[in-house]
Amino acid sequence: MNDYGLLRDYLKKQTLPELVLSFDEIEAILDAPLPRAAQRASWWDSLRSPQERMPQREACLEAGYVATRQADGNSVKFKRLPQRRSREGGDR
Repeated sequence: MNDYGLLRDYLKKQTLPELVLSFDEIEAILDAPLPRAAQRASWWDSLRSPQERMPQREACLEAGYVATRQADGNSVKFKRLPQRRSREGGDR
């Protein structure tokens, strides 16, 4: 089983609202191979079954991104979640 903390840490350092990483790039970040299940779109999809907790999904969400496997079957798009803004001080 992979430790997806390295992916989480990588994503936390990103400033782009979206980025695409190939499986090879993700494996380089993890310094480990992805499981065969990673080729299934549902394995990455953070929003499809939120009650089903999986370490790769949790790592992405903790970093503030949702992941979607791309149609090419060899890469994943990471899209930043909108940040909640505090309304302290009211509208100006």
